[in-house]
Amino acid sequence: MTAVLTETDDFVAALRSHARRYHDSHPFHVAMNEGRLSQDQIRGWVANRFYYQENIPRKDAAILANCPDRAVRRQWLRRITDHDGTAEGEGGIEAWLRLGEAVGLTREEVEDGRHVVPGVRFAVDAYVTFARTRPWVEAVASSLTELFAPDLMAQRLTAFERRYTWIDGDGLAYFRARLRQAPRDSEHALAVVTTHCRTAEERAKAVAALSFKCDVLWAMMDAIDRAYGN
Repeated sequence: MTAVLTETDDFVAALRSHARRYHDSHPFHVAMNEGRLSQDQIRGWVANRFYYQENIPRKDAAILANCPDRAVRRQWLRRITDHDGTAEGEGGIEAWLRLGEAVGLTREEVEDGRHVVPGVRFAVDAYVTFARTRPWVEAVASSLTELFAPDLMAQRLTAFERRYTWIDGDGLAYFRARLRQAPRDSEHALAVVTTHCRTAEERAKAVAALSFKCDVLWAMMDAIDRAYGN
């Protein structure tokens, strides 16, 4: 029997099509996964990416502040807990700081942002502003880059374990955790977006929000590549 595609199927397909614009295909990422980055380049990426990591809970808090749906808020809270932890020494931000230490950076120089280049700061700040100022469903849609994250995380983990053996394996805990968290988070976000975006205009705005997030991630990689690339 031939499957009948629905408007929702087309909407989801439009969202998933952005996989081709995900930053895993950026030349800097390709070089990373192929083991071609120097230690200084890895350190530069880790230090700059931390600015994104530490702002994720702020982005999620903005979504919570704008969201009127209690059921959505209950589940979205997990994202903040995942990154901030429930106690000192827990959570994704702490795990990224440990990654920084594993690649030879001090916690102080990662936390104080001394290595963050202007392009990364601008892109991340734009993303947080988007979450604060746009309708909450659009902000949720922008998070759907997580649909593509598990494959990237698996590739990155394999690359780091095999090609960057100078990095202490304990510092890779963030990537291992996201292999579990990202599919759960993206499944929930996709359900929220498909439930709340019913009109063609709402769906177009959701797709545009995801496109914007892809631009944010790509702009970050461009800025890092210009600062640390060969």
